[in-house]
Amino acid sequence: MPRIKKLLVTKILSDEDIAKREGTWFTEDDLVHPIVRSNLDVYYLDETGQEKLLLKYRKNQISDELCELGWNSYRTLAKPSRGRGASAGPIDVNGQYFSKRSLVHTSKWSTGYLKPEGKLLHDELTLLSVEDVRSRVSETDGMTSDMTTDMTKEDMIYQLMKHKKLISSMKINNQVASNPIGFYEESKNFAKLPCRLTHFTRVNYDKYNEGLPFIQKIDQCFKKLIPEAHNKQLCKANEKCHLKIPKTCFSTITINRNFRTALHRDAGDYKEGFGNLTVIERGKYHGGYTCFPQFGIGVDVRRGDFLAMDVHEWHTNTPIYETPEDKEYNNQLEDVFKDNPDVGTVGIYEKYTRLTFVCYLREKISNCPNKQDLTEHELAHLTKSGHSKIQDTQKGQDTQKGQDTQKGQDTQKGQDTQKGQDTQKGQVT
Repeated sequence: MPRIKKLLVTKILSDEDIAKREGTWFTEDDLVHPIVRSNLDVYYLDETGQEKLLLKYRKNQISDELCELGWNSYRTLAKPSRGRGASAGPIDVNGQYFSKRSLVHTSKWSTGYLKPEGKLLHDELTLLSVEDVRSRVSETDGMTSDMTTDMTKEDMIYQLMKHKKLISSMKINNQVASNPIGFYEESKNFAKLPCRLTHFTRVNYDKYNEGLPFIQKIDQCFKKLIPEAHNKQLCKANEKCHLKIPKTCFSTITINRNFRTALHRDAGDYKEGFGNLTVIERGKYHGGYTCFPQFGIGVDVRRGDFLAMDVHEWHTNTPIYETPEDKEYNNQLEDVFKDNPDVGTVGIYEKYTRLTFVCYLREKISNCPNKQDLTEHELAHLTKSGHSKIQDTQKGQDTQKGQDTQKGQDTQKGQDTQKGQDTQKGQVT
């Protein structure tokens, strides 16, 4: 076997300059090294002058049979998410999803929005004069016209919306197809959820298990390439064996579909481990390179390849696009997804598919109770469930407080509570 080539890279952007670009886009023009398409180990010098591993890339590590198994098991599990943070990129106010909503307090990659009744009131008040809006404020219980003396009409409308609680309490991001499967630690964001299988894992429990040989192969690639980090992660995962994916050192896999990530660093994973990325694709496309712009390097990860990467360094993707030849080929493909274009999820209405699998161990899994200490209610969250049975409560009862009742708005009651909490902190490489 030929010796693997090694490349030593240096930073072309300072730590301060790259941090300022969080949540923004980069392209191939921002890179200084040729796109990596063959086996390569990449290192850089840290502050002490020591070589530190940035990535190891290997071609064709996962067989077509296992890729096909992964495709059949997991292709439908990358669901729309509005909780991907900086990786979802700057808010696209003209995009299909946000163009239908009234946004407030938009900043970089997050925004608030008006509830449906708030939008109706906002549209009504916008047609009024400044004096009429001030009068409406003074007629509202708990508000006076003195509060609005120096305000513009839009500011007064906003304060009235806020007073009437017509602004969503959530801040959301661009809607992308990204979803975690496997296990999650306890969450308390919207309701108390125990350490558990994620919502879509429980609903698709049989598919999840059928595809495990594909995930286990990724683990084997990790062990072969970076045995020291793998061993540390495996020892940590084995502390809570009931919350790890069988025969791996992973607790969780984030599945992304046609998701071009903006500049970000991953959070929530075990820091002594290392990032694992592989791709399953269908159809033809170009771009989508996984890049580390601070070092000016990017990798073209394709079907069956394996990339071990330091996910705590800044990374992103270049645009994913079709050439005319790609389009001609892709137009002949049979539709295999049932996506509603009106939902406005970025990227998923193309005929090609790029599924990425990011496998990791969640850091806080180690804080979960041992299996023998779990209650009957908590144990129930570690196995399959029908749609109607998925709800986590404050008192250990399986109640269901309704489903999303705002018809397209971002409420998180009932089943949406677990879906939202499962996707707020997943990895999105």
